[in-house]
Amino acid sequence: MKVGYSYLLQQFDVRPGKMKVSYMDLPRGTNATEILRALREQLKVCNFTLGPEVGEFEAKFAALHGTKQAIGVNSGTDALFLTMKAVGIGPGDEVVTVPNSFIATAAAIANTGARPVFVDAGDDYNINPDLIEEAITPRTRAILPVHLTGNPADMPRIMEIAHSYGLLVIEDACQAVSASINGKPVGSFGVSGCFSLHPLKNLNVWGDGGVVTTDSDELAEKLRLMRNHGLKNRDECEFFAYNSRLDTVQAIVGLRLMPALEAATEARIRHARVYDEAFSQLGELIKVPPRKAQVRQVFHTYVVQAQDRDNLYEYLCSNGVEAKIHYPIPIHLQKACRYLGYKEGDFPQCEAQARSIITLPVHQHLTEIQLEYVVGKVGEFYGQ
Repeated sequence: MKVGYSYLLQQFDVRPGKMKVSYMDLPRGTNATEILRALREQLKVCNFTLGPEVGEFEAKFAALHGTKQAIGVNSGTDALFLTMKAVGIGPGDEVVTVPNSFIATAAAIANTGARPVFVDAGDDYNINPDLIEEAITPRTRAILPVHLTGNPADMPRIMEIAHSYGLLVIEDACQAVSASINGKPVGSFGVSGCFSLHPLKNLNVWGDGGVVTTDSDELAEKLRLMRNHGLKNRDECEFFAYNSRLDTVQAIVGLRLMPALEAATEARIRHARVYDEAFSQLGELIKVPPRKAQVRQVFHTYVVQAQDRDNLYEYLCSNGVEAKIHYPIPIHLQKACRYLGYKEGDFPQCEAQARSIITLPVHQHLTEIQLEYVVGKVGEFYGQ
């Protein structure tokens, strides 16, 4: 691709030897004209709470993930929390999960009154199935795997373990809309899948939003009550519950952005392949996690392990590449988790990864020039 210097100056804030590569380009993915038109139509009726667009969005989201039901809530965190409350998880129970996710995974467990029990990560950054059984106790009620970075955890193995111990599986799929294993979408393996529609997700809304997927009509009915104060109708309350509805406005946004999801996801996958191929030439300097056959990884984030990570991070940022670190402090070492009694060294793989992981821009709006620039700056840092 050949372009003029003036074009680069205009589009990418290029200066001699420097280019701007943002972590995400939200303005380019807003589909603002069509969405604002739909919102103006909504203003004619002002049906802001559980309007018909919510049901329409839920039906399409369920179809996308191969489940009978989808329930819109106000965040991915509430998707996790409400699901656990709906299946009866609470004080005295334990839920097995990982310490290298976003803090909300463990917080959702803790806020039910249950105890998060952590299991170390594998090379793919997901829960290591070989270590799950030793974490199971008579108090364990569920396994909560996280499809971190949009890479599905080993759900066939996890489901086998869960069945043998009579445990529920609740999938934290907040980073993994449309990811799959052998064509089976995440969110359709366990009793439920919990998704986030945060603005940085592959499928997003204009604020917070979340979805629970399930094949259980009973669970879906309970969740629809729980998200809306326990109200059976405007005047009858079945039980005291929560205010966690997906707004009609956000459902309208999600419906207009959903048609672009497949193209956006395929672009992210292509960009990740560019990185993978380039970094394979750097040996141990950059460690790319294993890419599993028959798995569709959707690359909510592109995360690798890097030697001298902190200096690489500073070098990239100083050269216009907006890198991130997801996440530098594992959950078990956070102040909020001190009551659980974990200490440094308890999860060596997770902790080693936290010291070396770096996240590079992978969003669908990146150009070939920008990808080449990122690759070049990584190689330049290592003297390649």
